[in-house]
Parts: sequence; structure tokens; C-alpha cells
Amino acid sequence: MIVPIAVVLIGLGALAVIGVVVGILDAAQAGAWRRVAAERRRNWEIRQAATGGRSDSREDDDGD
Repeated sequence: MIVPIAVVLIGLGALAVIGVVVGILDAAQAGAWRRVAAERRRNWEIRQAATGGRSDSREDDDGD
């Protein structure tokens, strides 16, 4: 009866460790993602200014 409880506790502990690691890695990359988002927004604003604010979904291709 102890073995299933131990397996569950080990699994929960592993999930907690994975969560902490993912949180740390995400925080470390947040600045890079903000720079990417800012660059995409600048490009979008330039396109909007060039087209007078009208948008065509076929022209809205950012390469993703």
C-alpha cells in the first residue's frame, strides 16, 4: 500500500520541479519575446501607415 502512495508523491514532486524549471526558463526568455513583439508591432504600424489604415488579410503575412 505504501508503494502507490510513494509513486504518486514522486510524480507530484517531479511535476513541481518541472513547473519551477519551466517558469525560470520562461522568465529568462521573456525579454527576447518582448523584443520580437515590439519589432512586429513596429512593422505592422509601418504597414498601416503606408496603406492608410486599411488592411487586407492576404497582406498581413508576418512569416509565421
